[in-house]
Amino acid sequence: MTTTRADRLPAPPEGTAAEDCGAASGGALLALDAAERLAEVAKALADPTRIRLVAYVAAVEGGTVCACHLPAELGISQPTLSHHLRRLVDAGVLERAQRGRWAHYAVVDEALAPFAAFVTAPAGVAPTAGCGPAGCGPAAC
Repeated sequence: MTTTRADRLPAPPEGTAAEDCGAASGGALLALDAAERLAEVAKALADPTRIRLVAYVAAVEGGTVCACHLPAELGISQPTLSHHLRRLVDAGVLERAQRGRWAHYAVVDEALAPFAAFVTAPAGVAPTAGCGPAGCGPAAC
């Protein structure tokens, strides 16, 4: 016989009405649009190469980097780089600016601030106010 997660839950106190599930009250539920945006950023960052790429671009002096330098820095091919850059730009994590024949990339801080606030929030506290598409700082969440 296998044990399920429900089998490990504590039994309700005796005399508890069936309607009273004993759920905690007062928890903040993250708005659906904010949750979708956070999930989009999380999906874009859910790859070690993309995390390294964002960290590298964020650390570059001046805040922008030419794509021509990235394959050698990351040890990946140009097509692989293009794939990862496209995913990050589509998710709004990086922005792309064409300068002549070269593409330059910069981190979009407004996209990462709500994600950073979410992952650093204390357990059980969902950042809600100010975490819309415009972004926010950790103090606002």
